[in-house]
Amino acid sequence: MPDDRPLIILRPAPQERDRIFAPDTLARLHREFEVVDLDTDLSDAALLAALPRAFAVVGQPDLPADRLAAAPALRAIVNVEGNFFPNIDYPTAFAQGIRVLGCGSAYSQAVAEYALGLALDAARGISREDHAARSGREKYVSESNVGAILLRGADVGVIGFGNLGRSLHALLAPFHTNVRVYDPWLPPAVLTDAGVLPSSLEETLSRSTFVFVFATATPESAHLLDAAKLALLPDGARLILVSRAAVVDYDALLAELTAGRIVAGIDVWPVEPIPADSPFRALDTVILSGHRAGGIEQAFHTIGEMVCDDLELMKAGLPPVRLQAAAPELVGRYRNRPVG
Repeated sequence: MPDDRPLIILRPAPQERDRIFAPDTLARLHREFEVVDLDTDLSDAALLAALPRAFAVVGQPDLPADRLAAAPALRAIVNVEGNFFPNIDYPTAFAQGIRVLGCGSAYSQAVAEYALGLALDAARGISREDHAARSGREKYVSESNVGAILLRGADVGVIGFGNLGRSLHALLAPFHTNVRVYDPWLPPAVLTDAGVLPSSLEETLSRSTFVFVFATATPESAHLLDAAKLALLPDGARLILVSRAAVVDYDALLAELTAGRIVAGIDVWPVEPIPADSPFRALDTVILSGHRAGGIEQAFHTIGEMVCDDLELMKAGLPPVRLQAAAPELVGRYRNRPVG
């Protein structure tokens, strides 16, 4: 008997099926849809054979115009890596009425909490003093708190007020901070309504003791924080980088950290893994982190739940509500790269 359920191509690489789909969620996907599981089959042949009947592609395979033309029933392409890549003919997809959806918001809470943790560590020297104690160099009471500051009541700058910026703003509420935001993609009224102060990049940097960088990678944002911009940071500022390495000039940042003028918490790097001989490794003015802010089990499993929720809605003729739709005006400008 023919299977009349909509067909889903599941090819999540570089993600892994069992990482993003908990067992009950994967079972749910198989109940509602006919699933062509290409978790470990990355051949073009298997993908091309399934495309003509596909209702949705869950994953990041290359989908140029000719492949999209061979998929007349396709209604959704669901990116489960977290970043939109330039491997899809987006204009053709939109012209065919295909929704291009992303799961980036699944990571927002995890990344925001991690950014807050880095900020508190940078403010109080928690990991620095842990390292000192393990090597018998610990200091006590006020002697160990030279340069320590409070987050409560501080002037905070946020660069980029998308999913991450908004999630962080909610976490900052108990600290009663004064939050400035630079985001050229949002009108001032949107920021004001969110309870933050719209500011220029220069103001955000020069008037903030803590600066969180959440900007996405585009041609316009490449080295947005260059030597001149980093020089605007007040002495003793804490800079938290958890979004895209491409927006920062790391040579200029290294110079600031080497001089001891600022402290940073860094989770994203121009080259990953961090090279063994990286000069950043020798500095005590930086908290080193290996691109781990968002990669926790709860976030990954949220992706699978979002996929099931929205594909079931689309199956019923309703629009998706949990995954984020790629904006035709913006998706071609992203310069993201796969993680891992």
